[in-house]
Amino acid sequence: MASDERRCVLQTDASGRTCLRLCGAWRLADLPALERAVRAAPLASPLAIDGSALQGIDTAGAAVLAEALAAAGIDAATVELRGFEPAHARVIERVLSLRCAGRPLPRRRPLGALAHIGRAALDLARLLRGHLQFLGSLAAAFGTLARHPQRLRLRELAVQFEQVALDAIPVVALVALLIGVVVAYLLGLQAEKYGANIFVVDGVGIGATREFAPIIVAVIVAGRSGAAFTAQLGAMRLAEEIDAIRTLGLDARQVLVVPRVLALMIALPLLVFVGDVMAIVGAMWIAEPMLDITPATFLARLREALPLKHVLVGLAKAPVFAFFIALIGTRMGMTVGRDTRAVGLATTSTVVQSIVAVILLDAAFAVLFQRLGI
Repeated sequence: MASDERRCVLQTDASGRTCLRLCGAWRLADLPALERAVRAAPLASPLAIDGSALQGIDTAGAAVLAEALAAAGIDAATVELRGFEPAHARVIERVLSLRCAGRPLPRRRPLGALAHIGRAALDLARLLRGHLQFLGSLAAAFGTLARHPQRLRLRELAVQFEQVALDAIPVVALVALLIGVVVAYLLGLQAEKYGANIFVVDGVGIGATREFAPIIVAVIVAGRSGAAFTAQLGAMRLAEEIDAIRTLGLDARQVLVVPRVLALMIALPLLVFVGDVMAIVGAMWIAEPMLDITPATFLARLREALPLKHVLVGLAKAPVFAFFIALIGTRMGMTVGRDTRAVGLATTSTVVQSIVAVILLDAAFAVLFQRLGI
């Protein structure tokens, strides 16, 4: 008999012993579903509990199990545990022993400041290790693609390019236009004091093409496309579609990850170029009424003050930003927990991680280009 929540399944083994098979995650967040599932499973002694399909358990989940055994009149000492991971078995054994002794479960002591810092450091180390492992598997997938180019899924690549590039042009153009207006306005307020109005063109041209446009566009893409990658792949993992792809003998990385990474790496330089143009247009729009710089004068000065190398530097950053945004987004989606809450948390985490990665990469590029004299 299976419970309505598929959290546990009641079976009978070959010896005629009742066996309760635990499935999924047994944690505090799942408490209502666990209680409904256990109530729907009539337990009887002798009883064995199988944990081979258990994904995780905490003391709250184990307490639900202990209460169900007590309600059914089953002595916890007679229960046989099968197929549990050592960590899961220790949690259940500890809770059952406390329940048999009639003592309440111990309350978790609040962590101190140093413990919080240590936990955060460990979480960060695990996160970076996971990203590094996924980077290695992604490199292997690209290596396979280089040897067998016919495996590239052009239709999926085109669909992803449309979503991350063409559909993003309106929001990128609008934001870049407004950024150009704001930067020109702020520079103009200071330049007017010294009669240096024309140098606003220099500041906007170099700043927008080299720094502002690449960072702003990358942040927009991180919040839009990076989050979308995590949500899409997380929903597919939740619906077991990724497992179905693997069952068909296909490589999920080639089918789902590689087209998204390639599409974003192609799209972001194009979006940065759109951002460059729109930022300059926005600055030129505000320059005439505020600084008496006509569009013809603005463009003539821009041609003199903006070397091509600054534009190329901004465009060169874009594929690197795109690669790491796509890496984080796809990895978080491919490894997300199998519940809706985990998908939401992973999507939020993707946006934060991607923005931090973009800022760190931009700082690294600034140091590198300064050392190279670019």
